[in-house]
Amino acid sequence: ILTNNHVIEDAETIKVSLTDGREFDAIVKGVDPRTDLAVIKIDAKGLPTAKMGNSDNTQVGEWVIAMGNPYGFDYTVTAGIVSAKGRRVSGGQKFEDFIQTDASINPGNSGGPLLNLNGEVIGINTMIAGIGTGIGFAIPSSLAQNISEQLVATGKVVRPWLGVGIQSVDE
Repeated sequence: ILTNNHVIEDAETIKVSLTDGREFDAIVKGVDPRTDLAVIKIDAKGLPTAKMGNSDNTQVGEWVIAMGNPYGFDYTVTAGIVSAKGRRVSGGQKFEDFIQTDASINPGNSGGPLLNLNGEVIGINTMIAGIGTGIGFAIPSSLAQNISEQLVATGKVVRPWLGVGIQSVDE
């Protein structure tokens, strides 16, 4: 199960509730605070899965659906459009390439999918720009897919690093 790191990071136990009423304890397979993504696992077979779409093909103005649990209202679905792509919001060393949407995202939607009209996951709902603003942000599926594959395989994300520094040089 792909979700946000901030949803599970301080949890002592993690429970996953399904629409059929079943509840499972989950274990953390891996987290990546830099992208705010996490993968958790439950011991269940035959569960439905959402198809990952290609967020690179998503266009500004395209209709999208946000799903989540805002304010404890289970299985909430809202609709809107992709307002922008490649948004930078928080600065610093964290991931900065969000899909912006006006589909209503509120506290509790974090970790839920942002879907295109084909029902494909094109983003992971992750933050809002203040309550009631109608401005929400999702991590693109093209990044989430890569990160989640690494988290499942190794429990961590490996990023390339080139040991080069820049400095002034005098005589």
